[in-house]
Amino acid sequence: MMTEAEEIVFIANEMSKRIGPSSGLNGTLKFDFEGKGCVYLDGKSSPNTVSNDNRAADCTITVSLDTFKKMVARELDGTTAFMQGKLRVAGDMALAMKLGPILEKAAG
Repeated sequence: MMTEAEEIVFIANEMSKRIGPSSGLNGTLKFDFEGKGCVYLDGKSSPNTVSNDNRAADCTITVSLDTFKKMVARELDGTTAFMQGKLRVAGDMALAMKLGPILEKAAG
């Protein structure tokens, strides 16, 4: 069983492999796992990069690791998670709206 920190590193690695050189995001997006770590997707760089860097992003999505996993597994819709207060968005809401296709790629 992985620790939460190991899981967050694993998510970044998998997302990097599955998203490939172009996410279509054209911005920077950070998943903040409630202070336990983060995944930073740089959709402005070419090729796009995914890391565990805690840097300022155009859009920051704060979500628990458990909720994130449910979203990737398609057990929970991002909009529903937002409405239930399980997911918070700071910054560019238009980038958050592109989250669906990003999570589909992440799920593989």
